[in-house]
Amino acid sequence: MRTTELTDGAIAGAVGSTALNIVTYLDMALRGRPASSTPDEAAGRLASAAHVGLGTPAKAPNRRNGLGALLGYATGVGVGVGFALLARGRRWPLATAGGLLGAGAMAMTDGSLTVLRVTDPRTWRRSDWISDIVPHLTYGLAAAATWNRLRPPAKRWGR
Repeated sequence: MRTTELTDGAIAGAVGSTALNIVTYLDMALRGRPASSTPDEAAGRLASAAHVGLGTPAKAPNRRNGLGALLGYATGVGVGVGFALLARGRRWPLATAGGLLGAGAMAMTDGSLTVLRVTDPRTWRRSDWISDIVPHLTYGLAAAATWNRLRPPAKRWGR
């Protein structure tokens, strides 16, 4: 595994994370729904488990908010790097790679939030699932398209 491939995976994950955020903010704007508090709660629980103080009561919510967003980007970049390890430098069909990347990001995110007891997907309504699946599928497709664009084209016989 070359460093270039891992870097390309990180880039693909970052592009996917940006696409996920765009779709999420568009949904918030169109439906008028509030931002999710789960990233903030997850950051707070991780800080507490690590015995890391987040400062004064006035600053702690802002730090949780910032750390929650950073955890989301770290997850997205990490899933992209994980895909690079799996892909071994090769392009993949967009639908296959997009589905795998989207499902991987969703599993990492929802799995960690469930372990931290921030959420319980068993209690989600249909609209909750849609609000989760659509941005993660967007992440996967954007990350997969970026990965494939960064890969050199396959060599053809006679060229």
